[in-house]
Order: sequence, then C-alpha cells, then structure tokens
Amino acid sequence: MKAILVDEPFKLRIAEIPEPSIREDEVLIQVAGAGICGSDMGIYNGTNSLATYPRLIGHEYGGRVVEIGSRVEKVRVGDCVAVDPVRSCGHCYACAQGRPNVCRSLEVTGVHRDGGFAEYVAAPAEAVYPVDTSRLAPEYACLVEPYSIGMQVNHRGQVSRGDKLLVMGSGPIGICIMQIAKSRGAYVMMSDVLDGRLENARRMGADQVINVQKEDLAAAVYALTGGEGMPVIADTVCSVSSFPQAVELASPAGRVAVVGLISQPSALAQVAITKKELSIVGSRLSNRRFPEVIQGFESGALTPDKLCSRKLPYTEVEEAFRLIRERPQEICKIVLQFAGV
Repeated sequence: MKAILVDEPFKLRIAEIPEPSIREDEVLIQVAGAGICGSDMGIYNGTNSLATYPRLIGHEYGGRVVEIGSRVEKVRVGDCVAVDPVRSCGHCYACAQGRPNVCRSLEVTGVHRDGGFAEYVAAPAEAVYPVDTSRLAPEYACLVEPYSIGMQVNHRGQVSRGDKLLVMGSGPIGICIMQIAKSRGAYVMMSDVLDGRLENARRMGADQVINVQKEDLAAAVYALTGGEGMPVIADTVCSVSSFPQAVELASPAGRVAVVGLISQPSALAQVAITKKELSIVGSRLSNRRFPEVIQGFESGALTPDKLCSRKLPYTEVEEAFRLIRERPQEICKIVLQFAGV
C-alpha cells in the first residue's frame, strides 16, 4: 500500500509499504481522508521536538472499516469511523484519574508511532468511533480529531452558556474552540494577525474579531467586559508573549486555558495570577471527546466541511504542505483524499 513518510526534516516521500495486519481487538480501516495539522508541518520542517524519524505521519484520519478482529463488537465492516490517535498505558496516575491524554508514557499515532497518512491503517477497536455518513462525507471523519482538541479546551476552561471567551489565534484549532463554545452558548471574540483568518472565523460563527496588528486587543476586551477583563481565554498562539498577555487580559476569577508546547519560558509575575485568583489550566490533545464532537457534527452545530479549505489527492501532499506554508491567509485546513474510497 501507499503511505506518506518523512524520512528526516524536509525529506518527504510516498512509499510502498506492507498493508498492516490486525489483532483480535483491532480493526483495519481503508482511509478516506486525513487532515494536515501544524504538528505534521513541524515534523516535516524539523521543529516538532516530540517526533522521531523516519515517521509515517498523520494523526487526523478516518475511513471505512474493512476488517475486524475476532473480539471486536463496537463496530462492523462497512462502518465509517474516526480514529482517536491517543495511545496510553491505562495504569499510571493520570490514566487512573481518567485522564489518559496526559499518560506518563503517552504516544500519539503520527508523532511517536506511525500514523494515518496511508491507504490502510490498523487501530484498536476502542479508539474508533462510528460517524453517520448520511450527514457527513466520509473524508471529513478525519476532522473529528481537531474538533476534539477544541472540545477538550472548552472542557478545561469550563465554558458554558453566557460566558465571554477570547480565543487568541484563528487557525484551525482556534476555529474549533470557537464553534464548540458557540454551541455551548458563549460569546466569542477571536484575535489574529491575518485578516483572511479573521474573516473565516467570522464566517464560521465568531461574534467579534480583532486584528492585533491594527487594533488594540486590550481595549477591545475591556470595552466588551466593562473594564473587567475576559472571563475565559484560550491561548492557541502559544508564543512567549501570548501567555502573559492572556493572564493580563483575564478577569478576576477568570480561567486561562493553554495549549502550547513551546519550551521557552515566559516572563510572568506571580502576583498577576494570585491577585485575580486565576485558574490556569493546560489542555493537551483530547480526553475521549470524540462522541461529543460527532454529536455536534450530526446536529449541524459544528461544520467540518467549512473548516476544510481544500481537498487534494494524497499524491499531492507536497503541494498541500506548500499551500499551508505559503498561503496562511486563505488556507485553514487541507484534507488529503486517499484512493479507493
């Protein structure tokens, strides 16, 4: 079968590799679509410190079940499924607390182990979730994963009806966070430096957008909140300066959810947190949020088809990477389509 490999930074190829076999508790999936994420770009350009090489990339993927193991009862052959890429040990402290997304020996397919940019993928049955294709094209099943990250951020930030939320950064994950917050009844302001991304955010449901190179974000926040600051902030910019700014703009008793994985320290005085008694939480991957996302897809509250800027055959993966790198104004998410589905 064909698969997309990154042998080392800046060396990507479509390779012929053996089709995977399955164990009794696994399913074999014919991949319909796979979404390109920023972490895939990081593996390609060598900035993803968590990845090892060579790597079959891709952690956003889904498709049709073509074979099931003897112990599998959750899905049937022919089902369209989304695949959770998180693999955890099941017995460490985090797993025992019901938080396998931060397992001490966590692995993510497409990063720590081979992923889903291939014609066929084997996956544990417990990690696959059926998707109703009467409401959603099979190739969009792959977008359950990025929306599940947005769902986890909303969970960690305790976003609920009547909340005001600032999402810093209007890329794919920011859009997912926003749409889920809107489905919960929140008012959402989004910021970015690119007008194209902000226009897309507004088109997909954002209540207010701010280009921070043209407008004063703090002034906009204080105008909206009567000078109090924002009750909930999600930082998807993940820079050295964005975290301190999020703390500064948060209201007293506010919540700040952080998704960044950069290793450089941010300068931040403790009093900025203590004086307002802020709740600052990390949000990593997704803690089994797939069913909630699929429900949102099926109800129409979440619109993965609008998140997708373009669909390309997997044979054009290098062109897809180029578009994401060179045209961030107009490209939000590219889905690679695989043959045979």
